[in-house]
Amino acid sequence: MAKFQIVSAFKPTGDQPQAINMLAVGLRRGEKHQVLLGVTGSGKTFTMANVIKAVQKPTLVISHNKTLAGQLAQEFKSIFPKNAVEYFVSYYDYYQPEAYIPPSDTYIEKETTINEEIEKLRLSATTSLMTRKDVIVVASVSCIYNLGSPVEYGGAILELKNGVKAGFEAVLKVLQKMFYSRSGIDFKRSTYRVSGDTLDIFPSYADSAFRVEFLGDKIEKISSLNPLTGEVSLVNETVTIYPAKHYITPEQRLKPAIAQIESDLESRVQSLEKAGKLLEAQRLEQRTNYDLEMIKEYGVCNGIENYSRYFDGRKVGDPPYTLLDFFSKDYLLIIDESHITLPQIRGMYNGDRSRKETLIDFGFRLPSALDNRPLKFEEFQRRINQVIYVSATPDEYELSLAGYTSMGLHPRGEGYGLMPDDTSGVKQKDNIAEQLVRPTGIVDPEIFVKPTEGQIADVMGEVEKRVRAKERVLITTLTKRMAEDLSEYLAERGIKVNYLHSDIETLKRSDILQSLRLGEYDVLVGINLLREGLDLPEVSLVIILDADKEGFLRSKTSLIQTMGRAARHVKGQVIMYADTVTKSMQAAIDEVERRRGYQLEYNKKQGIIPKSIEKELRDRLIEKVEALEKRLSHELTIEDIPPKEREKMVKLLEQQMKEAAELLDFEEAARLRDQIKELGG
Repeated sequence: MAKFQIVSAFKPTGDQPQAINMLAVGLRRGEKHQVLLGVTGSGKTFTMANVIKAVQKPTLVISHNKTLAGQLAQEFKSIFPKNAVEYFVSYYDYYQPEAYIPPSDTYIEKETTINEEIEKLRLSATTSLMTRKDVIVVASVSCIYNLGSPVEYGGAILELKNGVKAGFEAVLKVLQKMFYSRSGIDFKRSTYRVSGDTLDIFPSYADSAFRVEFLGDKIEKISSLNPLTGEVSLVNETVTIYPAKHYITPEQRLKPAIAQIESDLESRVQSLEKAGKLLEAQRLEQRTNYDLEMIKEYGVCNGIENYSRYFDGRKVGDPPYTLLDFFSKDYLLIIDESHITLPQIRGMYNGDRSRKETLIDFGFRLPSALDNRPLKFEEFQRRINQVIYVSATPDEYELSLAGYTSMGLHPRGEGYGLMPDDTSGVKQKDNIAEQLVRPTGIVDPEIFVKPTEGQIADVMGEVEKRVRAKERVLITTLTKRMAEDLSEYLAERGIKVNYLHSDIETLKRSDILQSLRLGEYDVLVGINLLREGLDLPEVSLVIILDADKEGFLRSKTSLIQTMGRAARHVKGQVIMYADTVTKSMQAAIDEVERRRGYQLEYNKKQGIIPKSIEKELRDRLIEKVEALEKRLSHELTIEDIPPKEREKMVKLLEQQMKEAAELLDFEEAARLRDQIKELGG
């Protein structure tokens, strides 16, 4: 059996070795919940890689968004080049969910644009889990959505071996049942082609194909085939072909499933008619019967996932099969940025159910649609074997699972705002590993608390100091009005300032941040600067107004995260304006000062001189697109736009389209979709 092998020129340094050892020992002794508290820039990914190598368990890493999951997958691939590192995220480039809006009597049909490359990676992930143990799957929270039965998927395989009897036509029938389609010209993934007694199969999850040559009813030779060059190389071992789709329904279950759908349809129609909902009853009957005809004729229909409970053989309310079911029982789960990822997982079920209940109430779907869903949070918890929560600011939930309770705060308590052993809090240090050392030597920022009286004049003075030093400032307020007024005040006094708010499109936010780095702005004002993914090495000062107003944006976790925006500059400072020091403020101050002291002591022992982080500047694509759009409207036709620039425009419009769909602004999404089609996207 292949083992996890790290290939890297680096060795664990700083406090990585003790974190690795602590977590690995905990996993070996059967601890179910552990926490890795690691500051940004301390090498948490490398630590987790070493833990995986130490325990040799198949591992699922869940990240809170597709982009970060991709970055993590690339990092793990570079560390484990000899092992299977897979990427599993939603394969929809654009997803407009089926929905009904009663007030306007508007039905929105499901529309998707599927990314074939991501679908290949998803199938590659499940295939790897079926065939080997040295697998790391980096996934977004989409991994808790309905996927299909791993038993049916693993059972619907085609095994081919040299010298084995196998009827040519029988093999073709098996491929068709596995959702492979015959292709004469366009030979691509999930297809096969026939030339005489030679069969070429392009697996749905691979980059290379197989050539199978028959002699009568016997396999004479199997070769690996490069689809591009046509080069072949002999294969001696057994070749296993896995299905082209995750949803596999055995023939013996198809007829009973259809019969059950028909029975449930009759019952539901009667229920609607009894309630006086005649239109809804007629609509449901027509739509469902049409779907059934499509399934009987073609084996599929639009929205077939809403009938998945019948085909999976699940009972009403049973949890769906997900990626977690493809792992062996003894696997390791790592939840990255757990303070964000866990709330996402917790909230996904309710959001999905609300939309589908409306569809069911108005006769667009059978109640079985509710069983095509993400896992409930308690169902997700039951599927956890052993888990490590990774975050710079883990929440009380993760800490409590790891054996910590915090019934109060101590001004110099060890650990993450936790009380020492001799107080009313309970601390079990073996279940939390801390990683506070940054290789760059940069320490956490100095913190100052100032009174609110005269704060605006004081802010002006602090900003002017940084402007003279050619450094940047972030200011966070609690209200939009305050942010706007402060921006106007600073602008009137000659400060180059901009305001980051929720009405600004995501892509334009990126360009505003880039302008700050370039010095086109010296100050950025916003309400919630946590969700922007700010990584701005030029920022030396973070100002927090109304720091003593308890709430989400002034909680301990949020304050620590906000202060961290100044932890990429050697002169980093934080100023909090408040009339009282709240418990959240004190806890955040204590934790940041503890981390600061830890790094300073390490720098002194190792003789490290802190260096500011350097980060490359990128092109601002929004400005390029706007310029092109302006030229297009006045001078050019679509054909005049260079292909590369057209591709960039399409990508940006696709991103805006997805964001509009997420906000349920489907009219805007449709408009953007039409623009993409005009551009040839």
